[in-house]
Formats: sequence, structure tokens, C-alpha cells
Amino acid sequence: MRHLQVGATAGTATALHALTHGRPPSHKRRGLQSLVPRYSGSDRYRPPPRWYARLQWLGFALTSLGLSPGYVVTLEVPGRRSGVIRRTNLVLLAYDGEHYLVALAGESQWLRNVRAAGGRVVLGRRRQRRAATLVEVPASERAPVIRAYMLRAGRRPGSAQVAREARDYFGVSKPSLAEIGSVADRYPVFRVVPG
Repeated sequence: MRHLQVGATAGTATALHALTHGRPPSHKRRGLQSLVPRYSGSDRYRPPPRWYARLQWLGFALTSLGLSPGYVVTLEVPGRRSGVIRRTNLVLLAYDGEHYLVALAGESQWLRNVRAAGGRVVLGRRRQRRAATLVEVPASERAPVIRAYMLRAGRRPGSAQVAREARDYFGVSKPSLAEIGSVADRYPVFRVVPG
């Protein structure tokens, strides 16, 4: 049994790394290449890769147990048609004394559900769940928040990680306010208001 737990822990760590760094785990032993998600298209909705959807259950569990990075939260919102609670893991960004959520995939399902619910959601992290209201930020005010999203957790503007995320997630060459401002209308941003 101990052997299974160790293996599960290693797999869990790899999957968590994928969820928090926006790319799937490496599968070098099987000869598969990493598939980098591309959210930089101009479509209104850019669905996440299938591997990400398949790992969501793991992200929920790890976030609930406090094993994911402190900035990862589970958003819960009723489905706009079914009323069934839908969950998704997101990065909760702290910026300028406020908290924000950025919709990388554009007009995603969770975003549509949030709008239908009047912004009322529950955010969970480390076995705590709190009610919140999400207020959509106008496109003209999103660029600084999106730039802060790229530079979260102490990342540096010139790093390879930031450059890759700027290109693959946002379709810009660097995290400059001018470039981000030119695509900000494709990336809805919500300010989190407690309660």
C-alpha cells in the first residue's frame, strides 16, 4: 500500500504542477510531447485542452486540502440552465489591494454562469468556503490587472515563463501595458468583493 501512496503522490505533484503552471505534465517516458494550451486566439471562447478538463477533479481535491499554491481557488457557481453547482479552479490574483479572477479562455462556461448568477459565487481554498460577488472590470481597465496576472508569484518580466505565458495565453510578445491593452477585451476580468 505504501508503494501505491508514493506513486500517487508523485503523480499528484506532477498534475498539480500542470494545473498551476498552465501546461500538462511531461510524458518523456512515453514519447509524448508537452501540449501547451493556447488561449491567445481571437475567438470569443477558447476551450481549455482536454488534459486540463480531465485533471480538474484533482485540482479541486488539492485546493480543498490546502496542497495547491495559496493563490489557487475553487470557484463554485450554479449552472445557468441546470442550477447544478459547477466548479472550476482559478488563480486568485492579489493586485493593488484587491483580488481578481482572469478568464483566460474568454467567454468560458464559468464566466457565463457567473454573469447569469449576478456575480454571486462561492470561492473555496484550504477547506474554507466564502461567499463573494464578482464584478466585471471594463475592458479599458483590464490591462494592469492582466499584466499583474502574468507577473504573479514574483515572476520577472524578462523570464522565459512570463514570455511563454504572454505569447501562449495572451498572444502578446511581452507583458507591456500597450500590448496587453490591445487584447484586453478578449480576457474578461472580475474584481472579487467579499460577501
